Amino acid sequence: MAETMPNPKMTKSAYSDRVDRERPLDVYPRPMLARSSWINLNGSYDYAITPIDADRPQTYDGKILVPFCVESPLSGVSLPLRPDQKLWYRRMIDAPVRAAEERVILHFEAVDYVADVRINERLIGRHVGGYAPFSFDVTDDLLPGENALVIGVTDPTDTGSQERGKQVLDPKGIWYTATSGIWQTVWMEVVNELRLTALSITPEYDGSDIIVCPTLSRATDAKIVLRVVDGKREVLSVNLVPDEETRVRLPGFKPWSPESPFLYGARIEIRRENRVVDAVKSHFGMRKIDIARDEAGIPRIRLNGKPYFQTGVLDQGYWPDGLLTQPTDQALVDDILTMKNLGFNMLRKHIKMESERWYWHCDRLGMLVWQDMPSGGTGALGKWLGAIRPYAFPHLHLSDRRYGRFGRADARSRTEFQNGLTEMVERLSKHPSIVCWVPFNEAWGQFDAKATAAYVKSLDPTRIVDHASGWYDESGGDLHSIHRYILELKAPRPERERAFVLSEFGGYSRLAEDHVWNPQGSFGYRMYDSKDAITDAYQSLLRGQVLPLIAKGLCATVYTQLSDVELEVNGILTYDRSEIKIDEATVRELNEALKKA
Repeated sequence: MAETMPNPKMTKSAYSDRVDRERPLDVYPRPMLARSSWINLNGSYDYAITPIDADRPQTYDGKILVPFCVESPLSGVSLPLRPDQKLWYRRMIDAPVRAAEERVILHFEAVDYVADVRINERLIGRHVGGYAPFSFDVTDDLLPGENALVIGVTDPTDTGSQERGKQVLDPKGIWYTATSGIWQTVWMEVVNELRLTALSITPEYDGSDIIVCPTLSRATDAKIVLRVVDGKREVLSVNLVPDEETRVRLPGFKPWSPESPFLYGARIEIRRENRVVDAVKSHFGMRKIDIARDEAGIPRIRLNGKPYFQTGVLDQGYWPDGLLTQPTDQALVDDILTMKNLGFNMLRKHIKMESERWYWHCDRLGMLVWQDMPSGGTGALGKWLGAIRPYAFPHLHLSDRRYGRFGRADARSRTEFQNGLTEMVERLSKHPSIVCWVPFNEAWGQFDAKATAAYVKSLDPTRIVDHASGWYDESGGDLHSIHRYILELKAPRPERERAFVLSEFGGYSRLAEDHVWNPQGSFGYRMYDSKDAITDAYQSLLRGQVLPLIAKGLCATVYTQLSDVELEVNGILTYDRSEIKIDEATVRELNEALKKA
């Protein structure tokens, strides 16, 4: 177990110097359910690391910059949190001014992994899980004036079975430095006790309809009004019923696509006695993703009723200065735009859930998203079998009901995974950019994959599901999903219903001088010593092996990867986002060839 943090050469990104140290990430954190005011609680906190069973500290070790995790350079700490330790945060917060019928809600966008939240020494709640937002009504806990907010966090990282993605205590190869504690925005809002708590807007593309379902904080006879706007022009206005679906016709609608990412604005008001008690803004896009056979009987992925080739990159969402946390909001935008300008139309968000703002940027900028569930469990099959099986026996289908084989012997961990998967789908299904759910990746903590795909489809029948990206395939879901890094790319046996996708490939690598996290131990499937060399190899791979597969059924590709990450140097971008390592014109030209093939 690593007692100290790695000593990488690169600890800054191109955005490090743009971080507002007084109020980092000072942007509204929930754009899909936005109100006009909020209180940002990011900034400097006292921190302490104690034994896991210790009482709340009376003194603290120093200052930490929230929301950057304790391991990250931007936090100002750069220390690991071991499984036998607890991380404490403390800061004073002012009780906001509120009316008698208003409540104060304290929000955490993400804390990894178990968080106990106290105000003025009183425990107000606990949350378990490292990726999803949670909140508490703290109205009755706040005193006039200043109040002490204290958060205690524990995180087993890779010694536990919880969902953690690629986080490990000892980073090496494809495994990265852990993110512990608060790693997304902390904030408060003052809201009416009668308010909108959730909103679902589902496009029915073929019928020119939307299906709208609002959820309120309590039962009411108040009036709920939905207004749909096109820019500043109101398209329609309709009354809604709480917790009931209302079908609304949207004739002559404008479709959403990466080429034309048109978003309708949605404004919801709750009115009581001719007074607006809550007002929320949201958005939606009219688009449809499905699979249908072409004239030759080959299953093809379609967007808005037409075959649409998806050319994407694997996006791990890591930064040298913030780890899982983006240094600035613009950093998220630039990643998306850089890939879009290179001709990619899809990002596979790899075993991580991002902040809500990342998906909002994909919605408005026009980028398709394949969303992975963060992986967990206590291990998978041995390295040799895991590495050899996909290449030696690419058509072999294995059952994953032997839970211990894939690190899911613990029934509690299976239940926690299913709860987290439900939470992810329900939380993110509002975003038109998301077109595919990926419950499992390469057998990491995989179990009941075919049944899991059917469950995800029952939660969200409007998107496709890649039930087991790479392996082990149970013939479930909508995709026959293959990973290839070493051997020649080949098409699998054709199927009648599932589409063939290359959900990971490439991984071509280059050490970009002065832009490497740690030159010692850097990893790549195939290494090249210059921009010209890696560009030639990339072009040869795409033209010689990938393009010919489209005629045989290939519907989507996911190149590894968007950027270098720690010891992995197989990114199109360097880890600090300061250099594009492959010739841009060549990448753009090949992406256009894929779309037209």
